[in-house]
Parts: sequence; C-alpha cells; structure tokens
Amino acid sequence: MKKDKYSLTFACYNSVEYTKLCIDSMIAQGTPLDRLVVIDNGSKDETRNYLSTLHLGGRIFNSQNLGCGVAWNQGALHLQSEWTIVMNNDVIVSPMWIEKLINTAETIGAKIISPALIEGPLDYDFDLFEQDASKRMKNTHRIGARHAVCLAIHQSVWMEIGYFQPVPKLLGYEDTLFFNEARKAKIKTAITGASWLHHYGSITQSAMKLERGLKESDNLPYRYNYKLLNQTWLERKLIKASRKKQEKIWRDTEIENFGMSIHGVRENNSTNWL
Repeated sequence: MKKDKYSLTFACYNSVEYTKLCIDSMIAQGTPLDRLVVIDNGSKDETRNYLSTLHLGGRIFNSQNLGCGVAWNQGALHLQSEWTIVMNNDVIVSPMWIEKLINTAETIGAKIISPALIEGPLDYDFDLFEQDASKRMKNTHRIGARHAVCLAIHQSVWMEIGYFQPVPKLLGYEDTLFFNEARKAKIKTAITGASWLHHYGSITQSAMKLERGLKESDNLPYRYNYKLLNQTWLERKLIKASRKKQEKIWRDTEIENFGMSIHGVRENNSTNWL
C-alpha cells in the first residue's frame, strides 16, 4: 500500500511515557512516522521536547488544551489523504495493522473502521497473541460497530457529515457526537478482527480527571452533553439497549467460533472477553 493513501494523527496531553511507547511500537512495526501528525494540547511535561526529536509528518503545539475535537481536526487537515487514522496515543500497534485495517474496510465497503482491541495492562505477549488472533479472526467483523481508540475514516465521510465538533468543553464527548452523525447518515462502520491494537486505557482522560480533582469513577465530560444529540430519553434508551444486545450476540458468537472475541480486557493476568 502506498503510504500517501493514508495519514495518522493523535492528540496528547502530558503522559509522555505512553506517547513514547506508542511511537516506539510504530517504529518497530515499520509504521512511517512521516505520515503521522501529532498535536500537543499544552503539555507541561517533556512531551514537546520528545516530539521535537522525531521526523514526523507534522507537529502542532497548542498553547492550551483545546480538546480532542479541535486537535483531531487539526491533524486530519494538516496532512490530508484518502484515509485518515485518528487514534489514541496510549496504544501499541501490530505488524501491517494499517494495511489490514484499510484493506478490510475497502473489501467490506466500510467508510469508518476500527481495529480489534485488548485493553488494560500489558502483562502478556501482545506480539505472540496478535499473530494468532489476526489469523483466526481476519474475516470476522462487527458491522455497525466502531470505537474512538482508533478509527480509519474515509475522506468521503468528512464531506458527508463534516469533522469533529471543535468545542474544548466537550472533554471527550466529541466522538459520541461524530458517531451519532455517522449513524444518522447511514455511513457503514465496522470493527475488524484482522487488525489488532493493545490499549492501555484512557490515560489522557485519567490525567485530566486528576488535574481537575475528580475521581477515576467520575465522568469527565459535562453531564448534560447528551442534549447535543437531540434525542429523547426513550430514543437514547432504545439505541443503547439495541447496541448492548447486539454486542452480546457478537461476543457469544465469536467466543463459540474462536474461543475469543474482538474486544478483551486484561484483569488479574487473564482476558475478559466483551
């Protein structure tokens, strides 16, 4: 795959150690850093010094934390391509993960696609796990699903529903609003078992909660952000219930066929399949 077919972007806010782990994994797997645009949202640690040592496709240093929506838009617009991969900085990538992700999307006709995930502590051999999992589940897809840890977005989506809402006070609700617009526009989405990432788990959100004196169990986004969906209480309840029902069907079917599912969480040195 020609590398100018895609670009990558992620936002970061402090937690430089996770940014290093992410980029080190990209280097190890041959992900071209000249296709990566990193947006720093006003970090106060060594993030900017570290980013300045890398030969990136772009680096944008915001004077303050402008939120995910603004940062993701900055990255997508800075290096425009047919496919834009918007991702977290607290992930570990796997071999050929981009090619597997985009090739699958084009094969099944999805315009937004996410990789399968293992989340939590990296207390297992991810490389060995991924070799087996991607082979076993390469033709397994959850059509209609998606997640914001990593998503490849086709350029036609920007033209159809626009970009992420650039409102800093949304504090992480930008993805929910974006996915809602995609759902209303009937844009095909999917999560595929052909491509896998390890996700440490909401590192930036945790750092922002700590900064604001919130507990880990507290919600960071404003509690009334849901009003921006313009949905009644009943609509939201029915959509959530339908999604949970479908997720259970996917999980049970995948476990029956493969002994695992597309989404797992590490707990007590074992994987809980979701």
